Amino acid sequence: MKIGFDAKRVFHNFRGLGNYSRTLIESLIKHYPEEDYVLFTPPFKDQRALDWKKRFDNVDVVTPTRRVDRIASSAWRSFFMDRDIAKWEVELYHGLSHEIPSNLQSRGIKSVVTIHDLIFMRYPEYFPWIDRKVYFRKFKHAVENADKVIAICEQTKKDLEFFLGCKGDRVEVIQQSCNPSFYNSVDDEVRKKIADKYQLTENYILYVGALEERKNALSLVKAYSRIKDRIPHQLVLVGQGKEYKKKIVNEIMSQGLRDRCIIADNVPMNDLPAIYQMASLFVYPSFFEGWGIPNVEALFSETPVITSLGSCFSESAGPHSLYIDPKSVEDIAEKMEKVLFDEDLQKLMIREGRLYAEQFHRKNTSSRMIDLYKRVLSS
Repeated sequence: MKIGFDAKRVFHNFRGLGNYSRTLIESLIKHYPEEDYVLFTPPFKDQRALDWKKRFDNVDVVTPTRRVDRIASSAWRSFFMDRDIAKWEVELYHGLSHEIPSNLQSRGIKSVVTIHDLIFMRYPEYFPWIDRKVYFRKFKHAVENADKVIAICEQTKKDLEFFLGCKGDRVEVIQQSCNPSFYNSVDDEVRKKIADKYQLTENYILYVGALEERKNALSLVKAYSRIKDRIPHQLVLVGQGKEYKKKIVNEIMSQGLRDRCIIADNVPMNDLPAIYQMASLFVYPSFFEGWGIPNVEALFSETPVITSLGSCFSESAGPHSLYIDPKSVEDIAEKMEKVLFDEDLQKLMIREGRLYAEQFHRKNTSSRMIDLYKRVLSS
C-alpha cells in the first residue's frame, strides 16, 4: 500500500495532535516497513521537526512546490493538496487531525480521517466564534467525505453521531497509543539527573497537561492544600498556560505552598518518562478530553492514576484507577489521601494499570490501523 498522511502536525505541533501523528507514523514504520508512506506538510524549519525527519530519511516528505501554495499553506492543505496526493500515486490518504483535502473522491483516492474530539461543540465557551466556524466546516466536510472515520475513543464516537449525525457504522474506534519511551523503566542514574534538574523530592504528586480552565489543575492545587500537612509530598505541575496559570500561581502563593509546589513548563519529551515513573501518584482532574493521553502515559509508567468521572477517562485509565468528581475539591483531596496512605491499593493500581495499558501499546494500535486501511481499500 502507498499511504499518504496529513503531516502538518508531525512537523509543526509538539503537543497532543503532533504526538498522536508522530507516534502513529513511527509505529507503522516500525511494524509495517513493507508499506510506502508519504507525508504531506507545509514547509517547516523547527529543529525538532528537522531532527525527526532525519530519523526517517527513507520516508517521503512532500511540501508544496508552487510559491503561492507555500505562502498560503492552509489553502493548499484544504483545496489544492489533492493534486500532489494524486501525483504521488497515493492509494489511501489519512487525515490525522480532523480534516481531509477536497476532491479526493473525484480522483478515486480512498481516505480516512481521525477525529480526536468535538470539544469545540460540547464546550463552545472555550473557543472564539471564528474558530468554531472554521472547525465546524472542516470537521463536517471530513466526516461526510472520508470513506471511514476513526474516533480515538467511544466518547468521541458518540459525539460524532450526536453533533454531526455521523452514524456508528461509519465510525471505528482505534485508541491512541503513547510515545514508546514510556514503555520501559528509566535507570537510576537518569532518574537522579532529572530529579536534580527539576528539584524533585523523593515523594510527589504529579499533573501533566496544559494549564487551562478545562483541565482543572486549580482544583488539584486547592485539594492538595487541604492535605498538605498530613503528607510529605510535593505537588508537581508540568504544563504551559497563560491567564489560568496566573490563577494557579496566585492560589499557590495565597495557600503558602511556594516551597511545596513546582510548575515546570517547556519540559522536553525525553524527560517525561522519568518524571512520571518517580511520581507517587498521578492526578488528572480534567472536565473533558478527547482521550486523556497522560492517563495512558502514567499507566505505562506504573504510577497510580486518579482521574475524572465521565468523558473518555474510564476508557483511557481503566477499571483499577480511582475516579473523582472534578467539580469537588473535597473528593479530589479524599481520593489522593486514600491512595497515598494505602500501599496495598497502590500496588494493585500499579500492577493492573500496566496490564490494562498494554492494549494501547503501539504494536496493537498500529495493527488495528493497518487492518482498517486494508478494509477501506478493498471496499
